[in-house]
Amino acid sequence: MKYYYDLHIHSCLSPCGDMDMTPNNLVNMAKLLGLDMIALTDHNSSRNCAAAMAVGREIGLLVIPGMELTTSEDIHAVCLFPTLEKALAWNDYVDGHRIKIRNRPDIYGRQVIMNERDEETGEIEHLLLPATEIGIMDVHEMVSSFGGVCYPAHIDRDSLSILSVLGEIDPACGFETVELADITKLESLKARHPILASANVVTCSDAHYLENMREAQNSLELPELTAEAVLRRLSSTA
Repeated sequence: MKYYYDLHIHSCLSPCGDMDMTPNNLVNMAKLLGLDMIALTDHNSSRNCAAAMAVGREIGLLVIPGMELTTSEDIHAVCLFPTLEKALAWNDYVDGHRIKIRNRPDIYGRQVIMNERDEETGEIEHLLLPATEIGIMDVHEMVSSFGGVCYPAHIDRDSLSILSVLGEIDPACGFETVELADITKLESLKARHPILASANVVTCSDAHYLENMREAQNSLELPELTAEAVLRRLSSTA
């Protein structure tokens, strides 16, 4: 069956995310937009995934736990996991391999953890935006060891993308999937980067504000609507 997705969305935990991006607000907005599934991918943290997943179960929308990792090269990569437990295990690993700079909420914004009732339960002290110690050549294998799937984010953007930083996608990275912000750029990118011809391609909103979330237009063919089925689809080029 065809299921509509947005696999790159931020909550109020991301310092650049709007405070209106609470678990209830973003999950219910996704439902209103006609989506079947979303992934919550805050910067270098998965700490709001539990709340969003709980809301999703209540209203019948699949929420996949994830993270937008910043690699040591300042490249963004989407990391998705089949279960909350695996996502939080990855979260703890990343937390031990990132630069600890105290956040300045007046400059970068707050980093708020919420429960499924949108009640604040904590705030992350150290800024989530800086690069981690995890390199782009290692991240695919490392995420796989935690049971997840990883791929480079918004490769068509002029900053914080694998193409803007490295100029190419090394096959040794092991990525089966790539993400574009603007799917209309795909054919021109394929002409310059032949590796894309054999890759899965997804396009997502990278929404930090409710008004940036997109209506249902991008879909995946899946045998069932589960996180495991999504990850199997993204890790196969068949």
